[in-house]
Amino acid sequence: MGIISWTKTIIEDINTIKEKDVAARSVLEVIFLYQGFHVLLAHRIAHKLRYWKIPFIPRLISQVARFFTGIEIHPGATIGKRFFIDHGMGVVIGETTIIGDDVLIYQGVTLGGTGKEQGKRHPTLGNFVTVGAGAKVLGNIEIGDYSTIGAGSVVIENVPEHCTVVGIPGRIVKQVKYIEGQLQHNRIPDPIACEMNRLKYEVLELKEKLKELSK
Repeated sequence: MGIISWTKTIIEDINTIKEKDVAARSVLEVIFLYQGFHVLLAHRIAHKLRYWKIPFIPRLISQVARFFTGIEIHPGATIGKRFFIDHGMGVVIGETTIIGDDVLIYQGVTLGGTGKEQGKRHPTLGNFVTVGAGAKVLGNIEIGDYSTIGAGSVVIENVPEHCTVVGIPGRIVKQVKYIEGQLQHNRIPDPIACEMNRLKYEVLELKEKLKELSK
């Protein structure tokens, strides 16, 4: 990534925060007051230094950024364009995490591993993925494009595209409507209610079949 391309990516990061956060009054606010931007800028520098195989300094940058922002991103993590961490305190992103473009995550999110295994051990998030506050996405799993992880969920299995996951452990439920870059906590389906509703209709269907057989 050349200096022009790198600068363009940073500008896109700033504009993304300005567009998606209604509390951001100006670009200057984003640059000086948003810890999500500060840690992302630090990460992009650390990631490039790590790519150049410079020792120690990338981790030092990561730890300093963590101290000032409360957000921990390992220099090895690969992060796409227009990434937005809303609020951000307590976010942890592991070394082999891969994040696509236009991803939005909230405070308290962990993109982590499940043990001390070697190699790829952290999640891969597709494009336009949203991860709600306090959610944990663990292990070498894939979250498909346009999927949403509900607040407080724990996800340990692959999630296809255009899905919503809620609960502990995370259960996949169909998402009726997707609004780009916006997580509507009050509209996420309840997986238990969905399952009960499915069982109810199965019972009704069986009753109808029994009636036909009795005739």
